[in-house]
Amino acid sequence: MRTYFLTFLLSLFVTLPHAAQPKHEIRATWLTVLGGMDWPQQKATSTEGIRKQKQELCDILDRLKEANFNTVLLQTRVRGNLIYPSSIETFPEALAGKTGRNPGYDPLAFAIEECHKRGMELHAWIVAIPVGNVRQVRLLGKNSVVQKQRKLCKLYRGTWYLDPGNPKTKEYLSDIVEEITTRYDIDGIHLDYIRYPEQAEKFPDNDTYRLYGKGKDKKIWRRENITAIVRSIHDKVKSRKPWVKVSSSSVGKYASTTRYPSKGWDAFHAVHQDAKGWLEEGIHDILFPMMYFKDNDFYPFALDWKEGDNNRWIVPGLGIYFLSPKEKDWPLEEIARQIHFIREEGLGGQAYFRNRFLLDNVKGIYNEVKNGFYATPALVPPMTWADSIAPATPQAPVCQITDEQNLHLAWEEVKDTDGQPVVYHLYGSSVYPVDITRADHLIRTSIRGNEVTLDNWEKNRYFAVTAADRYGNESAPLALNEPAPTDIPLLNEGDWLYLPSIADAESILICTTAGKVVFQAPYQPRIDISHIGKGFYKVCIPTPSEKPKTIGHIIK
Repeated sequence: MRTYFLTFLLSLFVTLPHAAQPKHEIRATWLTVLGGMDWPQQKATSTEGIRKQKQELCDILDRLKEANFNTVLLQTRVRGNLIYPSSIETFPEALAGKTGRNPGYDPLAFAIEECHKRGMELHAWIVAIPVGNVRQVRLLGKNSVVQKQRKLCKLYRGTWYLDPGNPKTKEYLSDIVEEITTRYDIDGIHLDYIRYPEQAEKFPDNDTYRLYGKGKDKKIWRRENITAIVRSIHDKVKSRKPWVKVSSSSVGKYASTTRYPSKGWDAFHAVHQDAKGWLEEGIHDILFPMMYFKDNDFYPFALDWKEGDNNRWIVPGLGIYFLSPKEKDWPLEEIARQIHFIREEGLGGQAYFRNRFLLDNVKGIYNEVKNGFYATPALVPPMTWADSIAPATPQAPVCQITDEQNLHLAWEEVKDTDGQPVVYHLYGSSVYPVDITRADHLIRTSIRGNEVTLDNWEKNRYFAVTAADRYGNESAPLALNEPAPTDIPLLNEGDWLYLPSIADAESILICTTAGKVVFQAPYQPRIDISHIGKGFYKVCIPTPSEKPKTIGHIIK
């Protein structure tokens, strides 16, 4: 473990320009449903209410897509209730204004579809151990697990919890996760509060310990209880859909490091959460430690997670809510330093708590990531420990300009080696062949389907597409177009077009891609094109036939 953390050096990150964008990086946000804190504000109590609630979510996702986010952690189990029609628990009040009231549509199915339309992953965020405070449980009534399975639950400091020491808790949570994984095309299961509550030493589980403790040290027994739940959930998910990622938001510090104490609040000792053990055992794909800290409460502990990652992804959760003057009024530079550090040290990405502070652009955080750190798209890294075989390269390229001057691109669909559908990533460049290692060449990510139409595409001249499986493995690229024999490189600098020497060429035509002549002049080495509007044009010479011969293209 490194022992040098000089905070003044980290302050230099703020003055550095944004470096080249990474092609692979998890960019996630927690979208909270509890109390409508992030979504929804509009209640689904009528047809119009449903429409507005859906539109509200679409607006949120549009803004995340504009900022090149690729992962949404959507709160799916809130407090002993679920945002989809479940056979196990009922609906939360945030959706339709009353606990248990059906919102009239399936919010989880809708959210998954809308995320996938935008090339983003959706991970179902499960609040695991808490089942609600006294009021929330009372509103749930007979639908509450407290009423249905009282022996599973403990009341502690005004809140009801599932008892991790009761083996049936493991079964109960695993059944919920199995229901979600089986019924929905999710990309991940994300566990929250998968731990004992704060001040865990006073948690009232002496009776459970007497029944199941088997003489073990109580702290060890508690850690084993939480790990057993995580293991059971992992195994349920992977047995149904092995590509679905399993993750959790652990406490931000695992334990004290050699030089920096965790100050009494850590995962391993305070809440009996052996998150490093889950990585080591391989029952986690991603860890999102809640690192809502600054200075040396952040950097050494981030490295501590990295050094115990077992080649899985560590994605620190950044406490952007502390930017708010109503919270701790952090300067924006604090978060900027942390993002620089995460990239410098090769961690898996960033997650932001929580979404409303991001989209409200508190202290300029949304602008900072949209225009700086996330100026180009990024792909979720491949999950190579689960599968490392890429699908076949797409074939049969199509590249056509439509009558509307848009570009239609298509290719033959491919299947993954296990028969599962794939997604496609589209790249573009002014240089052939397209370099797919560069993030700034990504145009569209995770396309579901084998065609796309682009407008405003003229800055790119060449295009390529790859196929990617559900694990993120990417095929070799298919060039969708390539330099043609008549495609003589033409140079235009501002208002001047420079032409090569062509024998017998007497005049020059400049045409739209649909063939309409917009300019004609005698053929000469340099031509003034200042009066031609911006666009993509063919440069042609007349022929004895009716169809001019294309000698190249220009972009103005």
